[in-house]
Amino acid sequence: MARPSAPIADTSESVQVDITTGMLRGIRAGGIDRFRGIPFAAPPVGPRRFAAPERVDAWEGVRPALDFGPTAPQSPYRGELGELLTCPVIEGDDVLTVNVWSPTDAAARPAPVILWLHGGALERGTSAQSGYDGTTFARDGVVFVSANYRLGVEGFSVLDGAPRNLGLLDVAFALEWVYREIAAFGGDPSRITLMGESAGGALVAALVARPASRALVAGAIIQSGPLEASTEKKARRASDAIAERLGIPATREAFARIPPDELLRARSEIAAGSSPLRGSPGFALAIDPASLPTSPDAALVEAEVPILIGTNTDEYRLWLTPAAIAEIGPVKAWLARRVLRIPERAARAARRALPEASPGEVVGQLLTDKILRAPATRLARSRRAPTYVYEFAWPSPIRDLRAAHALEIAFAFDNLDDEEALRLSGPDAPTALAHDMHAAWVAFARTGHPGWTAFGRDRMTHVWNDTTQTHPQRRAAVVDALG
Repeated sequence: MARPSAPIADTSESVQVDITTGMLRGIRAGGIDRFRGIPFAAPPVGPRRFAAPERVDAWEGVRPALDFGPTAPQSPYRGELGELLTCPVIEGDDVLTVNVWSPTDAAARPAPVILWLHGGALERGTSAQSGYDGTTFARDGVVFVSANYRLGVEGFSVLDGAPRNLGLLDVAFALEWVYREIAAFGGDPSRITLMGESAGGALVAALVARPASRALVAGAIIQSGPLEASTEKKARRASDAIAERLGIPATREAFARIPPDELLRARSEIAAGSSPLRGSPGFALAIDPASLPTSPDAALVEAEVPILIGTNTDEYRLWLTPAAIAEIGPVKAWLARRVLRIPERAARAARRALPEASPGEVVGQLLTDKILRAPATRLARSRRAPTYVYEFAWPSPIRDLRAAHALEIAFAFDNLDDEEALRLSGPDAPTALAHDMHAAWVAFARTGHPGWTAFGRDRMTHVWNDTTQTHPQRRAAVVDALG
């Protein structure tokens, strides 16, 4: 089990802040104020289960905000992936909480704000993971907020009688909380930047796609986040599979009668043995008139906020083990391309761009590009508002991960000493690269500009590596062949 966060120094002192629901008591240490486990919505249990989030009741006296709130119900990562990625388990019902790190002197001059949304395929993760500690952002003058949201069955089921995209409604509610309350922590509500990775990046894109949420946002950072929402028919496949396994209808009433751990067990049994190339349907954002009327890949084209978006060179190496990659020969590669609906012209372009790659590596790169890099490129080419594109290319020496999915998080947080970062990057990851990447993220939160040329006809892309450069997009022919 991962530790929730680094211990706070013994020189800490108590600090209080007054928000609309009551007084909070946090910790001040090293020039940073920390408030953890602040409820932004009522616990989603009992009659509030499978329902839209509701405002939390005010409290009397001073509420301690010293510890992270409970984690949303979830199953741990399995197999080799579970050796690399872990998640603390904090028991309790009050899962809809936020955490705030702010510079002690922020009140003197309102500071820019970042709202961080964690990843985990919409099924796993928590803001309590130690790698998401906001200390480095607060150190550099940003008020940093992280939020929990409902996951998996509880957050993204498509059920008759229940609102769609409950986890998205949760983070929209958290954004409203930030806009309403962040001035009390020294933050500027007119300068809120959304930031998320993987599923968190997808939620960032979805928030910007929603007009009501977009009105509260000054910018968005999307790290390796899928941009396309599914049709309702496709998005409900995971819920229907669980309903069939349990012998119940896919309705709010029926699911609400089943304890969360039983729903999780059914989901785990269905997902056992699945892979990115073949497996059970996963949870997805659904296009829905009330919660997400337009898929983000279309809606973000007209959004007038700056966007910083990028992918990692070898995303697939977190999802596919070296053994799985080695098992993919020419025939399996052809079958995988058929399953993924990848045009043969894209496969030819990938082989030309990667002449030394094995068939499995070519398929993995095509998977990366189809799911993440091509949609990000199409968006960047279509937008009129400033869009800054990056590629994280530094190769980790661990398990031949190279520049795998999630590897860039510790660099963006400038937190290479975190235990999960060490599992992914090893003890010798370049600190200068982390300092520079983190500084670009801070600059974007402050000014809407990370420090390199916006994406345009020349397709300028900032490539993060031991030697970092901005140059025309690499392997562009593969992206173009994917449409």
